[in-house]
Amino acid sequence: MQRRHFKQATSFQDRIDSFAEEAGEQASRLPPGKEQEDMLRKARRADTASHLNEWVSSPGLQPPK
Repeated sequence: MQRRHFKQATSFQDRIDSFAEEAGEQASRLPPGKEQEDMLRKARRADTASHLNEWVSSPGLQPPK
């Protein structure tokens, strides 16, 4: 059985940025409570992933010697 291959139309950075933005907007529309906190947590995690991806992809990052 072969795996399906799928070429993403947008970059990982763009997808994670848009997810973080959408999650933040959804959280702002929710009433205060557990659901809102969960959505805010998802938005923060996506934002952190975005920053980590930028750091790892930066040209200043050097391989260990």
